[in-house]
Amino acid sequence: MAGAALAACTALVLYGVLDSGQDEPAPERRVPTASVTYEVTGTGTADITYQARSESGKAVTVKAAALPWRKTVAVPLGRAPVVNIVLGEHGGQARCTLSIRGQYVQGATASGEFGRATCTGTLPRPDAAGSEDQQ
Repeated sequence: MAGAALAACTALVLYGVLDSGQDEPAPERRVPTASVTYEVTGTGTADITYQARSESGKAVTVKAAALPWRKTVAVPLGRAPVVNIVLGEHGGQARCTLSIRGQYVQGATASGEFGRATCTGTLPRPDAAGSEDQQ
């Protein structure tokens, strides 16, 4: 009886050592991020393009967004948070602002027909960052 138990334990240990683990799913890769708030004030509408959480750094565009507009997103470290605004053919005036972790970074104003403005900031590279927002 003891021999059978010992053989069963040995078989389980060898299975664990020799198992290739190919059936196990790969662990999800977590990208460190920072909280970024984009804000566009003014009246009317504007096309707004901003950087959001995306490992590839793809931007999100909101067409004819009603102003005022505000969005807080997680941006991967090493990516430059940016918000672009474009006014329509009726012009007007709009102002973009960008804050990182609640701290104001930059503001810019667009005015007139098809007026444009861009606000951008800098985030540290993931390997240079200490404790960041891990979202």
